Amino acid sequence: MSTIGKFTKTGTTPIWEIDEQWQVLTAEEREQVNAHSRIVTFKRGEILYHEGDAPNYMMMLVSGKLKVYKEGVSNRNQIIRMLKPYDLFGYRSVIAQGIHNTSVSAVETSTVYQIEKDVFLRILRQNSALCFLFVSALAHDLGNSDTRSVSLTQKHIRGRLAESLLYLKNNYGLDEDQATISMYLSREDIANLSNMTTSNAIRTLTAFAEEGIIGIDGRKIKILDLEQLVRISRLG
Repeated sequence: MSTIGKFTKTGTTPIWEIDEQWQVLTAEEREQVNAHSRIVTFKRGEILYHEGDAPNYMMMLVSGKLKVYKEGVSNRNQIIRMLKPYDLFGYRSVIAQGIHNTSVSAVETSTVYQIEKDVFLRILRQNSALCFLFVSALAHDLGNSDTRSVSLTQKHIRGRLAESLLYLKNNYGLDEDQATISMYLSREDIANLSNMTTSNAIRTLTAFAEEGIIGIDGRKIKILDLEQLVRISRLG
């Protein structure tokens, strides 16, 4: 089962005020959502749900960062994607009326908006605009998944790591120095994102640093030569 975060009832900040896409809800639907939703705060390392759990909510990340991963053999996990604010998740299993096929945990303190699954499904069936929002999200996730599958199975170690660093840059942006990636992952998480062992990730990061492609300061990674990083990712 998932670790229970600290939650408070919504009402002061409705989901349509957090993300304007939800303004397609009717007045009646907004009342239903308000009555059957909550905001939950998860600390770093807390698990929102495990692979194999039955879903209870459709979720949207409000603030923070989450990782979505598959639990692999020999205690090795594969990070499928990283979530940023306003990303929707947990809805595939709700719509499919199945179980979660991935696990989700907090990379840093994160706030999540949760809508009870029965209310979400009821509104989704009657609101075509909201339905299209989730069809678009599914199509986007499927496209990214297809691209990632090819990259993780066909690229060499350097290409996979370069692609992961670019993925983090594009997903979370850069700090004020316009070089440091605004996402600080452990070496193990970087390895799990890149489909390699932790030792290989450390060696390749060190090699990139020695070549002047990146700079490393603890968990902070600074991109020094973006053009070369893109080239390594592209060539695989």
